[in-house]
Amino acid sequence: MTGTLTRDAFVAAVTFDANGLVPVVAQSAATGEVLMLAWMNRDTLERTLSTGEVTYWSRSRQEVWRKGATSGHVQHLVEAWVDCDGDTLLMKVDQTGPACHTGAPSCFFRRYQK
Repeated sequence: MTGTLTRDAFVAAVTFDANGLVPVVAQSAATGEVLMLAWMNRDTLERTLSTGEVTYWSRSRQEVWRKGATSGHVQHLVEAWVDCDGDTLLMKVDQTGPACHTGAPSCFFRRYQK
C-alpha cells in the first residue's frame, strides 16, 4: 500500500519526539545504499521539502545544517517517505561526493561479521 501526500499532509504525518526531532535515513536514490542517519526538526523538514536541498538539525552544534554547505557534498532530494508510525523519515537523495564526514561514501562502512 502506498500513498502520495501533499507537502502539508506529509509534514502533518510526522511525529516529532520530545525534543522536536525525527530521525532521517538518507539513501542513495541511484543505488539504494544507505548513506547516513541524521535528524530533522519541523523547520529543517519544511526547508528540505521547499528547496530540495536536504537540511538537517545538528544535535551536537544545536543549529541548522544544510548537508554540503561547507564540504560541497550536498544531497538533493529525490523522494521523501514517512514510515507507518510517522516517527522515522527516509530521504532518497542524489548525493554529491561522499556522504560521511570521514570521506567515506557512506557512514556505514564498518560491520560485524558472524
